[in-house]
Amino acid sequence: MRVYPPKNAPLKSHRHLLTAIEKGRVMQAHLDGKSYSEIGAELNIPASTIGSFIERCHKRKSHTNLPHVGRPRKTSNREDRYIIRTALDNTAISNSVLRDITNQDLSVSTIRRRLREDHIRKWRAVIRPLLTSAHAKARLKWAMQWRGLTIDEWRQVIWSDECAVQRDSDGTVKWIFRHQNKREKYDPKNIRGKTKGGGISQMIWGTFAGNKLGPIVFVEGTINSDAYITILNENLLPFIDVLIADGLPSPIYQQDNATSHVSKKTQDWFAIATEEHGFQLMEWPPNSPDLNPIEHLWAHIKTELHRRYPDTKYLKGGPSAIRAILKTRLSEVWWSNEDGILDRLVESMPGRVQAVLDARGWHTDK
Repeated sequence: MRVYPPKNAPLKSHRHLLTAIEKGRVMQAHLDGKSYSEIGAELNIPASTIGSFIERCHKRKSHTNLPHVGRPRKTSNREDRYIIRTALDNTAISNSVLRDITNQDLSVSTIRRRLREDHIRKWRAVIRPLLTSAHAKARLKWAMQWRGLTIDEWRQVIWSDECAVQRDSDGTVKWIFRHQNKREKYDPKNIRGKTKGGGISQMIWGTFAGNKLGPIVFVEGTINSDAYITILNENLLPFIDVLIADGLPSPIYQQDNATSHVSKKTQDWFAIATEEHGFQLMEWPPNSPDLNPIEHLWAHIKTELHRRYPDTKYLKGGPSAIRAILKTRLSEVWWSNEDGILDRLVESMPGRVQAVLDARGWHTDK
């Protein structure tokens, strides 16, 4: 009688065949004193495979595999290393272009298999603002300056930003070669640069401090220095006065480096306003939305907008009619934010600062 395995029994998988590169990494990690599980976690290889390989090496006094039947491998270890190195140096090319520039008489599927043997495959490039060395230096300097703040001190910061509710965006996907780790994921050469712009339905300015929401402002037209100063006079200053009256000591106002924010006219306004209303102005590093928790608040607002009103993307009518509906819906979503979301955003600040320090000013996963 034939015996069948249990219905929910896991399927057996083929034994992982180590490449020459993997064998070298395993042996080096083994010599460094790491356990089988530590090596497996680091290289994404089953610990049982690690153990079997090392035991065979000790027994045979060699790391080569025994001869086996089947079609001979079409590439040597040296050619495999060349393919892998070329892919990691030119992460944005396609598999067919990789085959051509390495001058290999191989199929694209073989090229793909060689890369997957080293756990490399195409990943969608992370979209982040473009950073230069000067930007990274300024971001690192900012992180060093603010690294010691406690959560209570971060609650004294008034976060602000403009947000465009867009109707369209660039859907182009950039695929890059990399290993499955954060170091390569956020390597500058693997970042797809994001620029501002796109189809805009409604521009919003908003602010919050600690767990207190500030006003939401619907902006018409371009935000130049005069328009921005009007927003600050009519919305920010009353919010700051209320915060101070509620017992918030020495509030610090954050804004990014948009042209209207850092113009001479706006800076002259801040010189007077900070003195009269008792708050400080935070110097902000360039291209750093990952440091501003309000960016996550905007994402939450947009998600909630479409969750509560799924027909938003199908609104009909002229631009003014659509904007009127958006204003009503966005205002409702803004003032009905769930309890705790602002606290969580503020509590994320030490982690954001540490991420910049760890990345030496470059891109983070925040």
